Amino acid sequence: MVSLRFVVKRLLLLVPVLFGVATLVFAILQLSPGNPARVIAGQRASEAFVRQIERELGLNDPIWVQYGRFLADVARFDFGDSYIIQRNTPVSTILVNKLPVTLELALYGQLIGVLLGIPLGIISAIKQDTLTDHLTRVGALSGISIPIFWSGPLVILLFSQILGWLPTSGRIDAQRFTIDTITGLITVDTLINGVVETLSSGFQPSNFAPFFSAVEHMILPAATIGIYSMALISRMMRSSMLEVIRQDYIRTARAKGQGAKITLMKHGLRNAMIPVITVIGIQFGSLLGGAVLTETVFGIGGIGTLLVQAIEVGDYPVVQGTVLVFAFLFTLVNLGVDITYSALDPRIQQ
Repeated sequence: MVSLRFVVKRLLLLVPVLFGVATLVFAILQLSPGNPARVIAGQRASEAFVRQIERELGLNDPIWVQYGRFLADVARFDFGDSYIIQRNTPVSTILVNKLPVTLELALYGQLIGVLLGIPLGIISAIKQDTLTDHLTRVGALSGISIPIFWSGPLVILLFSQILGWLPTSGRIDAQRFTIDTITGLITVDTLINGVVETLSSGFQPSNFAPFFSAVEHMILPAATIGIYSMALISRMMRSSMLEVIRQDYIRTARAKGQGAKITLMKHGLRNAMIPVITVIGIQFGSLLGGAVLTETVFGIGGIGTLLVQAIEVGDYPVVQGTVLVFAFLFTLVNLGVDITYSALDPRIQQ
């Protein structure tokens, strides 16, 4: 049982972390070359117009005044308006539209990695130095070694172009379906719409056609990043399980006549999972940040693609907001990892 005191303590520790990240982001963008007022006004604008924009944005204020104003705005989740990408649109609105795309991709990718990586790691450890172990290790090593920008086009070529089983890009067949956004997670939204239509007009197979289309479009990108995650998790699971099954308490349980499977699942898996949870947490944060490659390959416009575009055109508010949201999500993932630690091993709370 996780104590409330432990959770509150971990939540309070997030404050200095987020403060440090916000300070670092502000400092980096202040040191970056370029004038935001010039970016907004355009290269052909007059100097007088540029100076007017600088006064309106408060860019002539002392640096500590700008810093204080920036922290106050961040505390209210106000990241300003976009200069270029969606001019005069609040950055928070842009992020609300883009973030679910990346979150959905990362969640499904991590789900594939966990569901495949943990069983494969356990099997590999139990059958150490057998053919199964060798094949699993080779597969895991291949999964880690193959970069996404290479594996993505390969799976598109195989499953879309040659076999014709799955679509090449996008999130849904946009020419056939128009979906009302509810959560921003397209598989969830299409499923909700299908259930609502079924409840109102009775079951029709066409009610869930958008959902199946969204699932088809999600399989390849999620599998591409899931394979990499699966490889890392299975390697960590194998090494952790090998270390646990050689402990004295495992041998004692076996000496008392307890079955091998029950001993491993009841006593070994719980302890072996602790380092694996660390890898899963780090992996999820990496998937959020590294999803930009997958989004680019499969034509999915998520927050990673947004960040790259904002950096290219110098849209500083979008860059600030995106980096801070990434940092916030990463700290939440770490909080979840800490809570899971304490649930698996209550001694960590002390």
